[in-house]
Amino acid sequence: MTKEQARERIIYLREQIAYNSRLYYENDAPAISDYEYDMMFKELGELEAQYPELDSPTSPTKRVGGKALDRFEKFTHTVRMGSLTDVFSYEELCDFLERTNTILGDDTEYTVEPKIDGLSVSLIYRDGKFVCGATRGDGVTGEDVTENLKTIKTIPLELSEPIPYLNVRGEVYMPKAVFAQLNEAREADGQPLFANPRNAAAGSLRQLDPKIAASRRLAIFIFNLQEGELYSDGRVCSTHSETLTRLSELGFTVLPEWRTLVGGEKICKRVEQLGNIRPELSFDMDGAVIKVNSLEGRKTVGEGTSTPKWAVAYKYPPEEKKTKLISIDIQVGRTGVLTPAANLEPVHLAGTTVSRATLHNINFIAEKDIRIGDTVVVRKAGEIIPEIVESVKSERNGSEAVFEMPTRCPSCGSEVIRDECGDGAAVRCINPACPAQNARGIVHFASKGAMNIDGLGPQVVELLLSNGKIKDIADLYTLRVEDIEVLDRMGRKSAENLINAIDDSKTRGLERLLYALGIRQVGEVAAENIAIKLRTLEACMNAGYDDYAAIEDIGEITATTIVEFFANESNRELCERLIDLGLKTEAVSGPKGEVFAGLTFVLTGTLPTMTRDEASAIIKKNGGKVSGSVSKKTSYVLAGEEAGSKLTRARELGVTVISEAEFLAMLENNE
Repeated sequence: MTKEQARERIIYLREQIAYNSRLYYENDAPAISDYEYDMMFKELGELEAQYPELDSPTSPTKRVGGKALDRFEKFTHTVRMGSLTDVFSYEELCDFLERTNTILGDDTEYTVEPKIDGLSVSLIYRDGKFVCGATRGDGVTGEDVTENLKTIKTIPLELSEPIPYLNVRGEVYMPKAVFAQLNEAREADGQPLFANPRNAAAGSLRQLDPKIAASRRLAIFIFNLQEGELYSDGRVCSTHSETLTRLSELGFTVLPEWRTLVGGEKICKRVEQLGNIRPELSFDMDGAVIKVNSLEGRKTVGEGTSTPKWAVAYKYPPEEKKTKLISIDIQVGRTGVLTPAANLEPVHLAGTTVSRATLHNINFIAEKDIRIGDTVVVRKAGEIIPEIVESVKSERNGSEAVFEMPTRCPSCGSEVIRDECGDGAAVRCINPACPAQNARGIVHFASKGAMNIDGLGPQVVELLLSNGKIKDIADLYTLRVEDIEVLDRMGRKSAENLINAIDDSKTRGLERLLYALGIRQVGEVAAENIAIKLRTLEACMNAGYDDYAAIEDIGEITATTIVEFFANESNRELCERLIDLGLKTEAVSGPKGEVFAGLTFVLTGTLPTMTRDEASAIIKKNGGKVSGSVSKKTSYVLAGEEAGSKLTRARELGVTVISEAEFLAMLENNE
C-alpha cells in the first residue's frame, strides 16, 4: 500500500468509525457488528503506527487512553461554571415563574430540561478541534481532565465545521446499564461497589490512568454554550433552544427530552412528565431545569450572588413504591450487633430493582409497627439505600406476623444480650469466636478507611475462610500466591495482585491499624487521636483507662471498651502477631499543628484538586475537627462541585462557606 492509498484508507476508516459510533452510542441503532467495528478500529491503529506522519490528535484511536498522570493540573475557567437555585415544590416553581414573568411578561418562553445526575465539565474547541476540558470544581477552578475526556466516545474530537473558538458545558454520566455491569464485575472481584451512577462517573473521570477511564464507558450530554461563536459567518443565536439545535448540528450529543413552553401550567405538567419517565431513561436524572429561553431576557432578569435569577432546578422527591415484606433476616455485624433486614417482593425503584431494605433495629420495627407479610412503602434514602417508610395497615388481612429478635446468634448459636450502650435498641452477640463477626471483621480490616487492601472484599474473604486459607486478620500476612491461585474464580494474576495489596498495607501505620482492628466505639478520628498521643501499638496495649480518657474526643464508654479490648488475651496475641509479621505499628502522623485549632469543618461536594479524605487529613493534622453534619457550632463548610443539602443547611444557619482555594489560602496564611 502506498502512502497516498494509506491516507485515503485512514480517512475512510475514521469516517466510518465516527459514523458507526454515533449510531451505536447516540441512536442506539448499530448498523454493523461489534466485530466489524473492532476490526476497523484495529486496522486504523495499525495504519497510523505504520505511517506516523498521517496520525492525528482527533483520531478515534486516541480515545483508548494514553499515559497515566501523576496528578491533575488546575484549570481556571474563563466563564464561571455556576450552580442553580433548587426548588422542591410546584409552589416554589410557580413563585419563580411569577417573579420572572413580572419582569419579562406572561408570554415568556422557557426551556424545560432533564437535570442529568452526573459530573459537570467544560469542553474547549479551537478551529473545530477538541483541545482541552476540565471539571467544574468550585466554579472558578477545576481539574484538567482532557485525556480522560478524550476516552468518552460521545465527545466529538473534531466538529463538523472549523468553528474558531467554542466553550461548551456538559454533564458526564454513566449509563444505568454500564453502571450495573461495572458493579457486577466489582462484586465478583471482591471490590467495594459504587453507590450510584453519579459517584461511579465522578470516580471514573478522576482516574489518573486514562485507560481506566476508557474502560468505564462514560457518556456526556451537552446542555449549554459557555462562550464562542456558533457560526463562522457572524450569525448569532437569540435563544437557548437555538444554541442546543446548533450544537447538535456541530456534532455534540445535546441533552434529550428538552421542550420550550409558555405558561406555568404547561411547565409544571412537563416537569411532572419528566419525573414519571425517569425509570425508563437510560441515564439517571434527579430533577428538571427550567430556564428563560431568550438570551437577552436572561440579561434583563440578571444574576444573583452565586446563582442566576433566570433559572431554577426542580428537585424530585425520592420515589416511593408499595411492595410486600416477605420475611426478615438477621445479619451479624463485625461488632456482634444483630441487624434485621427485610426481604421484599422485587420492585423497580429509582432505576434499580430492590428486593432488600434495612430495618435498623427492633425499636425501629416496633415504632413503625412493621410486620412480616405487611404491604410496605419503600424508598431510597438519598437515592441510594433502600429503606421502609411505613407499613400500610389498611391492607392487612390478619395473616401478618409480629417480628421478634432472636435470643441466640444465628451465626454461632450463642446467647445474645441487649447492648448497655446507647438507647438499648441494639442486640449483640458477645462470642469473640463468632464466624460472622470474624468474616465481617476481616472485611472491615481490608476496607478503604482501614488497611485499604484492594481486591479483598466480602466474597474473597469468604472464599479464603471457607477453604481454610485464613482464620483471622493476621493470617492474611502469611498468604502466598500459591495459596490463592488455586481457589475458584481466582488465577495467577489475581493472586499476585492480592498479595501485593496485602504487602502494601503493612505500611499504613498505627492510625489506620487501630481503626482496622474494629475496636468498638473507635472510629477513624478517635484512632488518629490515640495514635498521635500514644505513638506505638505496644503503648496502646499497655495504656490504662486514665490514659485513654485524657485523649481528645475519647469519652468514658470509649475508654472502657478500648481497655477491655486490649485486656482480652486473644486480642493481645493477635496484636503481637501483627508486630512480628512486620506491620508498621508506629504512628505516621506527627503531633497536630495549631492552624485550625478550635475550628470545626464540614465537607461537601467534589473538590477541584483533592479528595475529601485528603482535605480531612489536612484539617485534622492542623488541629481542626471534621464533622459530618452542619450545625451552629460549625466554623466552616468547605464546598466543592455538586454540593448538596449540607450547603443549603449552611446558608440557612449563616455558616461561612469556603472554596478549596480559600481553604488553602487559610492554611498558607496561617502557616
